[in-house]
Amino acid sequence: MGSYSGRVSTPSSLAEPVEDLAVVQDVPWVTIVWNDPVNLMSYVAYVFRSYFGYPATRAERLMRQVHEEGRAVVSTGPREQMEADVQAMHGFGLWATVQADDR
Repeated sequence: MGSYSGRVSTPSSLAEPVEDLAVVQDVPWVTIVWNDPVNLMSYVAYVFRSYFGYPATRAERLMRQVHEEGRAVVSTGPREQMEADVQAMHGFGLWATVQADDR
């Protein structure tokens, strides 16, 4: 069994880590759709319109970004929602991931 060091945590010694945790929780998350050699560009735009409800111009712009740059951020929000969006993209057969927004 370990020995007692006699050190007692005070509120001031705990304040910094708790603040750091709050900052991490407030970081927005993003859903990224990646380019793949399988899906047609028209299908990718269709998925963005049907799932996210994006107008055709935005869906086309995001689809072009996926095609030309290899990836596009398609949604931003709380981690749980981004994980749901990634699962939905997988359901449509698209390659998608979630990550903390570093922008």
